[in-house]
Amino acid sequence: MPFPSKPIRLIVTSPSGGSNDILNRTLGARLSENIGQPVLIDNRPGASGFVAAEMVAKSPPDGYTLLAATEATLVTNPLFFPKVPYHPERDFAPVTIAVEVSYVLLVHPSVPAKTVEELIALARAKPGQLNYASSGNGSSFHLGMELFKRMADVDIVHVPFKGSALSVNAMLAGEVQIMLNGTPNGVPLAKSGKLRALAVAGARRSPLAPDLPTIAESGLPGYEMSGWFGTVAPAGTPPTVIARLNSEYLRVLHSPALRERLEGYGFEVIGNAPEEFASRMREDARKLARVIRESGAKTE
Repeated sequence: MPFPSKPIRLIVTSPSGGSNDILNRTLGARLSENIGQPVLIDNRPGASGFVAAEMVAKSPPDGYTLLAATEATLVTNPLFFPKVPYHPERDFAPVTIAVEVSYVLLVHPSVPAKTVEELIALARAKPGQLNYASSGNGSSFHLGMELFKRMADVDIVHVPFKGSALSVNAMLAGEVQIMLNGTPNGVPLAKSGKLRALAVAGARRSPLAPDLPTIAESGLPGYEMSGWFGTVAPAGTPPTVIARLNSEYLRVLHSPALRERLEGYGFEVIGNAPEEFASRMREDARKLARVIRESGAKTE
């Protein structure tokens, strides 16, 4: 029987209303129209994405149960946590990276730096006196700032919070001075004047703030940190099924109307081949393993 002949269940690592959920409900609705089968969104938050990932890893490899994964699920967590109930390469078959989301480097208005170069100079003049917030130990925002510190050769103190909302509130209150945050949340905060944006952390400028330079072009060449949302199937899923899923995802992602809608959310459409997805995972893992090792970052 040709694939797909019944509904597809897409397991999402975050609760309803999060960026991963919004993205996959948007994609799922269009996929359903194209393939003639429902794409059912199943939110399974908890344990840093372990619950959802383990569920998919143990599902039948037939293409009917997929994981809406993030770089945290497939790259950061396996590097950072001592016990992870799945192996990102052994247990999953990549389908595609759907979108990338850039991060933005923000400072509290009380910080005199107006550019990345000025922030680096300030941090070098005051070693250990500046601090930065993150949404938790091992988060992309934590490791992105540790990469920044290593490349800029500065000493900035890490203040972890339990979630992005708490870290943003601490920034707004002036309790912490610096942070990385996703452009969908961070750019509006900067445009409101509550925080100051210095640069975006990705390889390219963000469609939400095209006039904001990248960190790499602002005094720290080679710096790049961004998040992504992708889809994987259980390992052992037939190559023909992976190829069909990839084809359908790319068909949806590259439709002009949907691309415009996703860019409005702050996403950059990627839609790559499974081999390119696997290569990106390996590349990110190499980079972040070094950051974790050299920074001494730990779960607590």
